[in-house]
Amino acid sequence: MASGLVLIDKPQGWTSHDVVAKMRGVLGTRKVGHAGTLDPMATGLLILGVDSGTKLLQYLLGKDKTYRATIRLGETTQSDDADSPVEKAIDASSISTLEIDQAIKQLTGEIEQIPSSVSAKKIDGKRAYDLVREGKEVQLKPKSITIHSFERLGEPVVSGQAVEVEVEVRCSSGTYIRALARDIGIELKVGGHLTALRRTDISEFKVSDATTMEQEPVVVPMIEAATSLFSATEITSDQETDLRHGKRIVLDSAASNLAATRDGALIALIESVGSEYKSMAVFEAQA
Repeated sequence: MASGLVLIDKPQGWTSHDVVAKMRGVLGTRKVGHAGTLDPMATGLLILGVDSGTKLLQYLLGKDKTYRATIRLGETTQSDDADSPVEKAIDASSISTLEIDQAIKQLTGEIEQIPSSVSAKKIDGKRAYDLVREGKEVQLKPKSITIHSFERLGEPVVSGQAVEVEVEVRCSSGTYIRALARDIGIELKVGGHLTALRRTDISEFKVSDATTMEQEPVVVPMIEAATSLFSATEITSDQETDLRHGKRIVLDSAASNLAATRDGALIALIESVGSEYKSMAVFEAQA
């Protein structure tokens, strides 16, 4: 199997590690990793790196992501999603669409978000969710995130005393969508949690191009994957030799990071240092 990226449409109930373990067998290599964990409840785009493609994963971690989600207002859970029982219920049936839209607007732009207490964040070396399971109170510090767009899709649906709202969120890396559900509920004073989550985009990569766990995986070649993340620049044979020997090269470019290519192959990912460029990662020549 060639090196590169594999786009998987993760099914509900699978952990990201489950997908990696399965794909190691399917792809015939132990060198498989993923960029950006999805909770078992969530579905959608999970990007895997295969062999040399694992070197690209770190450059995907900080990229913007897009999600579609269902928020249930009027019910609060410990995990802020449907993976734990409802702890408190308040009649939300009289909440108006305008009130929901105003709450969404309050959570758009650059905001401070407190991650869900049942998250993988570490406190004194222990995962927050482990501390919660031990019955300990968890206080996580807020972090700065950016919600580029937060849109309601269709009309809210009243279900008994609860209200379900479909939304689409485009956000910076590190955003907790279930924390957004929680915070909308707090803003509206009725509580809220996430009942469905689907990741549709990571940077330029889309779930519509992904394969399911039952389908034959398609490997995005190294050069195609790298040039989706960075602008490409063609280098000379001498420049390739210099990069492979750890030397810096001079290029006529103002870009901070570039994918250096030659004769249709990815040679290296490079970054600017003053007027020169040095390698961040070097690859075996391949298409």
